[in-house]
Amino acid sequence: MPVVGFLSALGPGELAFIMPAFRDGLSSAGFVEGRNVTIEYRWAEGDYQRLADLSADLVNRKVAVIAVMSGTAAALAAKAATTSIPIIFAIGGDPVTPGLVTSLNHPAGNITGVSFYNSPVVTKRLELARELATGGSTIAMLVNPDNPVSVTEGKVVQEAAAAVGQSLAPLATARWTKHFQRSGNSASERLL
Repeated sequence: MPVVGFLSALGPGELAFIMPAFRDGLSSAGFVEGRNVTIEYRWAEGDYQRLADLSADLVNRKVAVIAVMSGTAAALAAKAATTSIPIIFAIGGDPVTPGLVTSLNHPAGNITGVSFYNSPVVTKRLELARELATGGSTIAMLVNPDNPVSVTEGKVVQEAAAAVGQSLAPLATARWTKHFQRSGNSASERLL
């Protein structure tokens, strides 16, 4: 039975809305989990430092393909782990700038996927922030330094702000982490 490796920088609860579509896509190709395909799930739970080990684990498991959902960092970790296992990604940023693929037309190597490239929208977000902050003269932005898309978007905002003469505070860094609350051990996110 073929084994699909599934890698995510997030946790299962955060991708609950995507998983039915993922399984439907496999089903439309004739693969049903548990019947004629096995899926090995690896969740980083927001801890980007775990992605390299999770990717290596999938490679050691000799999966037939690695499906990467939820981010450029996860896709980069999978790419670093193998040059022979096919990797299919779905990300929200530009796959060329961080070196995930060589070009949009010809990704090259063992990696391909889909990008919901949203960096151009960042300029619109800056325009909206300017409209909302009528009394303020400086706009600030938080960037997750572990997420290549976030870093790229920070640079796009800096360029857009300079182009329109908008004062922008130095980019502040913030990382998402998981912690467990004592009552009920339910996981929640917080900004550090």
